[in-house]
Amino acid sequence: MTLFSGKLFYPFLIPGGLIFGAALFALARPELPDAWTPLLRYIPPSLLAASLLIGWRFNRSRLIFACLLLMTASQGLLFFGTTAVGPFVTELVPLLVPLNILLISLSAEKGAFNYRGGMWLALLLGQLVAGSWLYAQRYEQSLAFLQHQFVPWPLQQQIPIGQPALLAFCLTLLTLTIRFWLRPGALEAAFFWAVAIVLAGVLDMDGHPLTLYCASANLILLIGAIETSHSMAYRDELTGLPERRALNETMAKLGRRYTVAMLDIDHFKKFNDTHGHDVGDQVLKMVASKLAKISGGGKMFRYGGEEFSVIFPRTSIDDALPHLEEIRKAVASARFIPRGKDRPKAKPNKPLPPKKRNPALNVTISIGAAERRARLSTAEQVIKAADEALYRAKNAGRNRVCA
Repeated sequence: MTLFSGKLFYPFLIPGGLIFGAALFALARPELPDAWTPLLRYIPPSLLAASLLIGWRFNRSRLIFACLLLMTASQGLLFFGTTAVGPFVTELVPLLVPLNILLISLSAEKGAFNYRGGMWLALLLGQLVAGSWLYAQRYEQSLAFLQHQFVPWPLQQQIPIGQPALLAFCLTLLTLTIRFWLRPGALEAAFFWAVAIVLAGVLDMDGHPLTLYCASANLILLIGAIETSHSMAYRDELTGLPERRALNETMAKLGRRYTVAMLDIDHFKKFNDTHGHDVGDQVLKMVASKLAKISGGGKMFRYGGEEFSVIFPRTSIDDALPHLEEIRKAVASARFIPRGKDRPKAKPNKPLPPKKRNPALNVTISIGAAERRARLSTAEQVIKAADEALYRAKNAGRNRVCA
């Protein structure tokens, strides 16, 4: 799956990319309207307060750390930028900010008010102490490194930061792109766009204050954290599919024509009783990975336990049945081999001696479908009819589709 596929491109672009574009458009003017002046005084601290509150309430330590870092960096440049240490701070801060945001983005969400938060605060203070020491004891050498040109570039004179800082931004953006590709998520994409808008602010340091760009980054991260919390509330953690709450909301928005199907893993209790719940979870994830690829515009949900449901908006049951049959065959033909209990969590440095592989298990699903009609006018009635069709499929021998 490439970054530009639909399943990755839209979550990557929305909403972070839209906020990034809107912020650049608003800040593109040489001078902002006078009516904005009172607002700009209160927007950055208000966004910071909201981020700290949301981060604390929903255990988003990365949001807290990143927004505090952005506030510290922007205020530091604003305060020291016109003093004697201005040239040094103007080069050092843009080097440290993207690297620190990258470190924060790669860390785990384990709370801010614990030893991990203390370690991050100690790291930040350590950088401040190290920067002060370099300024006092190695000013010339440090500034020469921060302004060093690794590659001759005619446009370098037009950029207010040195190549080391520019390289730090580029490496951070590249790493965050790869990170999102490997682990797609709203907050992962938000970190990319937050760094991008900070880079735009650093390149525009002679124009608008960096505080405005950091406030935009704060907003991007805040919306990303809210999106992540929303996704956790509506998406099943094990399978990655939307769960029943999302199904109910989707059903409430449907029109007058749709088809609903209920799907159930055959003999699932036997998998758990015979092979253990770990294998049962593996079966659920395998089936979910197949169901997520359903064609025909179907929207898949985990209904509960080993049961799934799919909605085909604006689709008759005759048009939906071929797609349901296709997904049934895909699951039945999948070769499922349970992971061994002695399989190491990390890849060993040397190949392990060959062992007898676990036997392949036959996994099938039964499907019942129903279409909204005059006598099935409510969502509850359609789901009940699909559930009755599912039981007919099971009673007829399982591994089949009934309507």
